[in-house]
Amino acid sequence: MNKLLLTAAFFSTSLIANAQQGTVLTAKDYERAESMLTYSTEPLIDHGSVRPNWLPGDSFWYRNLTAAGSEFIFVNPAKKVRSTAFDQAKVAAALSTVSGKKYEASRLPFQTFSFSADGRSIIFRADGKQWKCDLNSYQLTTDTSKATRNEASPLRRGGGNDVLSPDGKKEAYIKNYNLWVRDVATKKETQLTTDGIKDFGYATDNAGWQTSDKAILRWSPDSKKIATFKQDQRNASDMYLVTTNVGKPVLKAWKYPLPGDKEIITIHRVIIDVDNPKVIKTQVAPDPHRASLSDDIASSGTFDDVDWNEDASQLAFVSTSRDHKQEKFRIANAATGAVREVFEETVPTQFESGWGSINWRYLANSNEIIWFSERDNWGHLYLYDALTGKVKNQITKGDWVVTKLLKVDEKKREIYFIADGREPENPYFSQFYKIGFDGKHLTLLTPEDGNHTVTLSPSKDYFIDSYSKPDVPPVTVLRDLNGKLITTLEKTDISRLTATGWKPVTPVTVKANDGKTDLYGLLFTPTNLDPNKKYPIVDYIYPGPQGGSVGSWAFAASRGDNQALAELGFIVIALEGTSNPLRSKSFHDMSYGNMAENTLPDQIAGIRQLAEKYKYIDTSRVGIWGHSGGGFATADAMFRFPDFFKVGISESGNHDNRNYEDDWGERYDGLAANSNYEAQANENYAKNLKGKLMLAHGLMDNNVPPQNTLLVVEALEKANKDYDLVVFPNSPHGYGPFAPYMMRRRWDYFVKNLMEATPPKEYELKMKPDPRNGVGRD
Repeated sequence: MNKLLLTAAFFSTSLIANAQQGTVLTAKDYERAESMLTYSTEPLIDHGSVRPNWLPGDSFWYRNLTAAGSEFIFVNPAKKVRSTAFDQAKVAAALSTVSGKKYEASRLPFQTFSFSADGRSIIFRADGKQWKCDLNSYQLTTDTSKATRNEASPLRRGGGNDVLSPDGKKEAYIKNYNLWVRDVATKKETQLTTDGIKDFGYATDNAGWQTSDKAILRWSPDSKKIATFKQDQRNASDMYLVTTNVGKPVLKAWKYPLPGDKEIITIHRVIIDVDNPKVIKTQVAPDPHRASLSDDIASSGTFDDVDWNEDASQLAFVSTSRDHKQEKFRIANAATGAVREVFEETVPTQFESGWGSINWRYLANSNEIIWFSERDNWGHLYLYDALTGKVKNQITKGDWVVTKLLKVDEKKREIYFIADGREPENPYFSQFYKIGFDGKHLTLLTPEDGNHTVTLSPSKDYFIDSYSKPDVPPVTVLRDLNGKLITTLEKTDISRLTATGWKPVTPVTVKANDGKTDLYGLLFTPTNLDPNKKYPIVDYIYPGPQGGSVGSWAFAASRGDNQALAELGFIVIALEGTSNPLRSKSFHDMSYGNMAENTLPDQIAGIRQLAEKYKYIDTSRVGIWGHSGGGFATADAMFRFPDFFKVGISESGNHDNRNYEDDWGERYDGLAANSNYEAQANENYAKNLKGKLMLAHGLMDNNVPPQNTLLVVEALEKANKDYDLVVFPNSPHGYGPFAPYMMRRRWDYFVKNLMEATPPKEYELKMKPDPRNGVGRD
């Protein structure tokens, strides 16, 4: 090539580079991106979610948000009635009269109300007072009585950290490491246990990454007994954090075992007689602080893996081994504490009992057990004989998974459950089914295409079904338990949203790195996409393995800031990779024992396939970001695939699982003695960094302690690598009020380093409430 051509080529390249670097994004560009965040999009959605407030007899009311404001709807399933809950115009007029202010019917200054016990009045708070409105005369009077509860009997909570009994007469709570009950009517307090001490107390809520003062227990159906435990964390190791403040920092210390620790937290299971306080110890060795559902024995909202029989004479429970490989089903005599071993299941990797709910039930009347297992590579239900511990039959079968067991009808011997993947459209779409105990007469109760979210009525004779797709807004209907449509409650209207230029996400399907396995994801593009341009792509990643990047497959107008980031001039992908749940057992276990694999080869393969289909994707400019497990995956990607990923933002990552709580790592990587945690630690690969990496962490993060990120920082400095760091001195895992700041810094970082443009200086994200919700909060 001659000198003239060389000079021309150099000049041309310089012009392109200068043109890119000369691009300046303005505050208007950021405002447009901000218009795609939830607090901007949700106020433009009408007739959206239905949140039922249940009343006796399965009736319920809900608040329906409309373009004008809101309306209160009353539904009686038995009578097939859907109507306005009360005359809002008359309530507004009455309230205007007594307050001297002008109120509109569609903008009443309260969001919730309750019916009086006789159903003839409503009670609500407005203008700092509690009012009672007669529904015949619509006369208002001030009300000093306690408002009638609309909710069904709460599962676990009384007031504050108390746990209300099923009959509503008692509240159990912790005081001075011991368990007490309070009579709701008389306020009389009774001490149930006396030997609780620090780090060896009753009903303690401490999962390492999550702690509180709430009591973890399960009341018996007759409200006369409590199943709980005495939690032994005396020899478990401590974790430490310090505040940032003027003067000496405050030390926070709590029990937080790590993988490989000799001593972990254990629970000594007990049964407590309430009326005549007595503690019955179950005659079984202490269990590791583990549950079959997750890394917390209260993750379902109550004491997990326990199930009373009707007369409270027996307590069934499941013991989970430290490494989650062994589950033991046991039944205790509630009077003596004697324990009968029924059966156990052992798996080579880690056991699941479902997703979002524990999918086993003890059926004492028929001496049977419904059990969840992935033994045939898919999550299914099995019927066991509770006397012999033998399998009677497999209930559900096929290349699909049962996710949530919602109802068991022992008389009809039918089971109602949520399952994913049985219908052909998308393996992550949930549907509602029923089936006989014998595995016959499988019936689909939600026939429409899409993802279904089901809420059962208190009696479980009816259900509310909201069905949608990521790109199709929901329709919400009411059905009886046979699936028969009773009434359509709401059809979501997004016309005001689409009028702003908003558009839905694009569902995509690609092949995994193995070239065979289908992967599903969502693609976000600018609303003003120019198909003739080339756009940098950002991979939003959450590798799980207990969750995935997409999250819910129901409709959502905004999914984090994915669309907002796209609006700045990026393509954004969220892809469910291998090792995420809700598929087959083998799919979920692909990276078991090797967390560093982290589905990253799948992400790379998927992005390359998308670029073949969508020519506007520029694979020479690939960014990646994630939070928590996604923070780990981001740094991992930047270190292990430095020629593909050019810019990364790693937030609050568990970069070395030897520094993260014991249960999570030991569940998904195995015990430290059997797994090479060292080989998976991000700091060991920091020297490979080539691109631009921002690290972020809250220094009061009690989930993923900040030392995880500081290990990577130190390794980068040792390797003489440049990096960027954002710290939040007094913030937890999610940064609290500083989350908008982190979002803005994230946008800026990709704009500067992946787009090579200039962002507006210190743009401030301003969260705005939905004006329909901002009127007269209770």
